[in-house]
Amino acid sequence: METKSTLNIEQELIAITQQLLSESGQPYKRDIQLDASLSRHVGMDSLTRAELFQRIEKKFKVTIPDRLLADADTLHDVVHYLRETKLTSTITVRQAVVSSHGKRSHVDPKRLQSLVDVLLTYGEKSPSKTHVYFQNEDGQEEVITYQHLLFSSLRIAQGLRERDLKKGETVAIMLPTQAGFFYSFFGVLLAGGIPVPIYPPFRAHMLEAYTKTEARILRNAEVRILITFNQAEKLSHLMKAFIPSLKEVTTVDTLLQSQQLASPYHAKSDHYAFIQYTSGSTSDPKGVLLTHANLLTNIRAYGHAIQVTSDDISVSWLPLYHDMGLIGLWLGSLYYGIPLILMTPFAFLNHPERWLWAIHYHRGTLSGAPNFAYELCIRKIDYANIEGLDLSSWRVAANGAEKIYPRTLEKFAEKFAPYGLKRNAILPVYGLAESTVCLTIPPLGRAFKIDYVNRDSFEKESIALSASPNQNTLSFVSCGPPIEGHAIRIVDDENKVLAERHVGNLQFRGPSSMQGYYHNPQATQAVYHDGWWDTGDLAYLVDGELFITGRRKDLIIKAGRNLYPVEIEELVGGISGVRQGCVIAFGVNNIERGTEQLMVVAETQEKNRKKRDEISRAIQKIISENLNIVPDQIILVAPRTVPKTSSGKLQRAACKSMYVEGKLNGIRLPAWMQVAKLACQWFITKSISFLTTLFKFIYTVYVVFLMIISLIPIYLIVCVTPREFAVKVCQISARWLRRFCFCPIKVIGSEKLIVSSPMLFVANHSSYVDSFILIEILPLQTRFVGKKELLSTPILRTFMKKLGYLSVDRLDLSKGLEDTKRIEQVLKLGQNVLIFPEGTFGYALGLRPFRLGAFKISTELQMPICPLALKGTRSILRAEEKLLKPNRITITICDPITPSGNEWQDVTRLRDTVRGHIAQYCGEPVLDLIAAQTVAPRRPLD
Repeated sequence: METKSTLNIEQELIAITQQLLSESGQPYKRDIQLDASLSRHVGMDSLTRAELFQRIEKKFKVTIPDRLLADADTLHDVVHYLRETKLTSTITVRQAVVSSHGKRSHVDPKRLQSLVDVLLTYGEKSPSKTHVYFQNEDGQEEVITYQHLLFSSLRIAQGLRERDLKKGETVAIMLPTQAGFFYSFFGVLLAGGIPVPIYPPFRAHMLEAYTKTEARILRNAEVRILITFNQAEKLSHLMKAFIPSLKEVTTVDTLLQSQQLASPYHAKSDHYAFIQYTSGSTSDPKGVLLTHANLLTNIRAYGHAIQVTSDDISVSWLPLYHDMGLIGLWLGSLYYGIPLILMTPFAFLNHPERWLWAIHYHRGTLSGAPNFAYELCIRKIDYANIEGLDLSSWRVAANGAEKIYPRTLEKFAEKFAPYGLKRNAILPVYGLAESTVCLTIPPLGRAFKIDYVNRDSFEKESIALSASPNQNTLSFVSCGPPIEGHAIRIVDDENKVLAERHVGNLQFRGPSSMQGYYHNPQATQAVYHDGWWDTGDLAYLVDGELFITGRRKDLIIKAGRNLYPVEIEELVGGISGVRQGCVIAFGVNNIERGTEQLMVVAETQEKNRKKRDEISRAIQKIISENLNIVPDQIILVAPRTVPKTSSGKLQRAACKSMYVEGKLNGIRLPAWMQVAKLACQWFITKSISFLTTLFKFIYTVYVVFLMIISLIPIYLIVCVTPREFAVKVCQISARWLRRFCFCPIKVIGSEKLIVSSPMLFVANHSSYVDSFILIEILPLQTRFVGKKELLSTPILRTFMKKLGYLSVDRLDLSKGLEDTKRIEQVLKLGQNVLIFPEGTFGYALGLRPFRLGAFKISTELQMPICPLALKGTRSILRAEEKLLKPNRITITICDPITPSGNEWQDVTRLRDTVRGHIAQYCGEPVLDLIAAQTVAPRRPLD
């Protein structure tokens, strides 16, 4: 039987919830039940729930854990917590102001070449210095020193090595903000892998969409291991069925049980550091590939712009999978050896004032966040909760990562000026993942600059004419000039540079520019223009400073006017009954009228038809009065329908797709149904996988049987016949065995194999069957080059010796020089030679970097090289797989290429030309795509 105290708690909670919904102009029409879902039934988003929890805290004089903001989906969950909690006042625990964070570090990071060097150096020279003060959800601080970070990372690295992680393979890190993220990130690097941070699942109602989105990312990255937390491990195992490359799902706790790695991988500056996937839900994931040089260059450049010193202190609540939180605050703090005060995102959402108090207590100097965070501080922080707050130490308050509103800058400066915040500390910045993180920063010591422009000339002529503030002006914020070593320009659609104050496409270049989108060459080529990278943003320049006006893909062109959805969304968001921050405007082509239709989608909890009509009329009126244009269609949808990214950005393209596909008013399935649906998909996928594996097993047994019955007679013939006849027998046998194995072959350009003089052939290498296939098509007088280790394989060594196989020692440099001379001698004797310049192959799809040996030989002898592009052999037998499957093979023989000289630059030029030809026809992406104009040449993994 429930006690009177419990009944009172329940009644109070229902009353507080009803009052909150009533004040927001969206009263809940039915009686609120304790087991009603706050998201699906009541329609609360994370910010509304944060407001609800703040009111509950005030009423019951308790501090609700931040994690409850994410986990609690019903009032019953809150009742359970309150029932187990002593109702005593614990709202504010005042700390002593920290005046010092320990001794300064004596590390000079400018000499370091990689993130690994940074960690190893600080771990050696400043082991006891505090790196991170992590504020747990219970209010306690966990201190992480450089030594602890290094030792824990080495344990993770050893755990990954024990799970057979190879150098250059990708590892996904799906963790919330916790110490384990730091250990995992560097553990992957120390093991020689490439970290891929992805955001973890936070909302039960988004499980299905989350799983599908993340599976696309993990497939694109060809992730081999997934590191996650205990609660998400089951979901991760469910995802494993959708990701063929994924061989293990593990947790931080499991990996930390290993010993420390004795020989960590020492990355060089041009090695890959990590892949960050850009925000959005798309079937074409874009993973920004960055090197250690990209990261360190960007950190040094923005550090120079904001004048970071050893006395600075960073404060952050941003998630670690977000580039601003990961690079801008954590890795930047690591590089400069300054402390990082870190909170969880839920701590900020639940109590925005905690961010400011963290700056106060630790005398923080550097911090930043997207615009919405500053807006939240303006609207949600009560003055009673910041009594005694001192923000005078805060010298850089960066605002970036999304649209920056002039009004937000003004209001934030005004509200917190009495608490010591200097107006010139607010720094509107611009950056993007494709430029690592930061691209432009305004000058320090200057108040933020707002530019007012004439609306008519802006919308009709795309010219930002300066004007005095009035009703017919638009305002934009200066994000400053580019950081050191970088450049920006504004161009039209034909890439012609525009004059100042002309709105156009923003492009950039510099040493922080990405290496390309991982495994997505089409997307890379789409944004690369003669050394410049396209940002996708529209902007204009004034005195070299950047003013962002919006996203190009979001621009709405209606009746000859350029309309920006942000302004429309801000207007509509202020209407009573519309959920603020949950409005999207986009354009849909109207072929008959030759213009676009303006669509406005707005979330509302209102279900009464009459009141919904009133909301629609209010939307139409406010747009008409302010913009002198009428929306073609207004669509009111249920809460949590408007799609957003993990960081809360509106997804206009996704919303437009939902509209076109008629899914905007679709029914959202409850979490258990989504899990059940995923389980069904998992079962189907597993069943298909089982049948596929069974087929491959039967096929493999069949192939092995064919090889066994044919091997004995072929082996005997090869042993007793002359080399030329033995080669012919092997060639014929390979042809018939391939046919019996149902692997059709298509040779393009076979006439180029008829040569009158010695030829040096080079081919891409993706499978064990490559040599077997090439034996069939190459001229008889062709000697294959490969690693000497194969000569120790029984039976195989007999074939290799009889066929004139040329072995090379990849480890001994002196023997390598002898091997090169031997290859040259064979060519001089009139025989052809085949070399695989990649040297090896792995599981990962893609053309690896080419070694220079073959091209040095070609330039020394002035002998042409004939590129061979193999397509399809990787699918027959992929590295690390034991089962075969039939597949179609295509071999493209390119025109022979003659070296232009015998200088070093001629060698590298020949290599790049040959590799470019093979890349064109091999059907796989180039693993180290580099823009030569913006980045230094790459060195392959050693």
